[in-house]
Amino acid sequence: MTEARVTRTGKVRPARLTDLAALGELSRLAQNDGTETRSLRLPVSGPPIGVFSLFRLPLGAFRPHDLLYVYEDRGRLVGFLRTERENQRDEWTIVELDAVSAPDAGDVRFRLVTHLLRDGARRGIARIHVACAEADDNVELFMQAGFVRYGDEMILFRPPDEPLPEPWSSPQAKAKRIRPAAALDAQPLMRLYASVTPHPVQRLEALRLPDWERQGREWRVPRSSLAPILRFADVEGFVQETKGGGRDGTGLDALLQVGVAKEDQPHYLKILARPEADVESLVRYGLGIINDRTGGDRHHDHGIIAPVRTYEMPIDHRLEEAGFGTIATVTLLLKETLVRVAEPALVPAGVR
Repeated sequence: MTEARVTRTGKVRPARLTDLAALGELSRLAQNDGTETRSLRLPVSGPPIGVFSLFRLPLGAFRPHDLLYVYEDRGRLVGFLRTERENQRDEWTIVELDAVSAPDAGDVRFRLVTHLLRDGARRGIARIHVACAEADDNVELFMQAGFVRYGDEMILFRPPDEPLPEPWSSPQAKAKRIRPAAALDAQPLMRLYASVTPHPVQRLEALRLPDWERQGREWRVPRSSLAPILRFADVEGFVQETKGGGRDGTGLDALLQVGVAKEDQPHYLKILARPEADVESLVRYGLGIINDRTGGDRHHDHGIIAPVRTYEMPIDHRLEEAGFGTIATVTLLLKETLVRVAEPALVPAGVR
């Protein structure tokens, strides 16, 4: 944090229905040019898309496992934090953190974050994720609260005025060894993830075999900064088999994740691939899937958004060739709230 903290008389508490109007005003301020609030500064505003709307959901859209905290000072709300709780894993993701811009706005946001960490520790949460832009002292704030910075993610966007390619036929997909993902692909998918993801990132994300077995709308692996938008999308997974099947006949070269939006937001495209994979074919296949699922309706097309981590290049180049352009780079951070304990193990006996 770059500013000196001042003592505030306010407090952090859970949000109530009576806070609805004040929260709406804070959300409105957070969508402007950024002079009145401090936020995560995800790629959420600007002419191409209003990406803040991807993360700013109305209270009526909250699920029972969402958590929303507000900072109240002298009867006025000056900050709030929203987090999503994942159903299948003891993990939370911070998707909103806003405070009215003032000399002590950093202190308001820091107190919201520390309150969340204490609450998460009481509830036995293992990890808390957050993605943010390097603005408003965001990265410094989270690192001061004990978060670890473990990667950067480029956000690419394909505007809606770009025509989508025609859907592929089954023989075309089969020729490129592309098929729908299944629960039985969990082990090969985990091997694929391990082969393209640095070991420090694997250790922090701690994905398990059951995480890869779950398909459909609740599928949040591989993780990305845009995962929260998947709650309003029909998610499908596809895999590209290794030519010849690999050593055991189950090898996979790539994973394609497609989220077709059901709300006023962009569609979602995520690719995880080995360096030798035919990513160009995967991108074209994914765009064809979106064209097929939307029925070619351009009136409700808000473009397509795709996250690519910096160590996953050159996937970004293949996306750019298909009409995508980079609109932002965000930082990925994580806080482990549980203490790691070494597993019991046998050691060589010594003679004294």
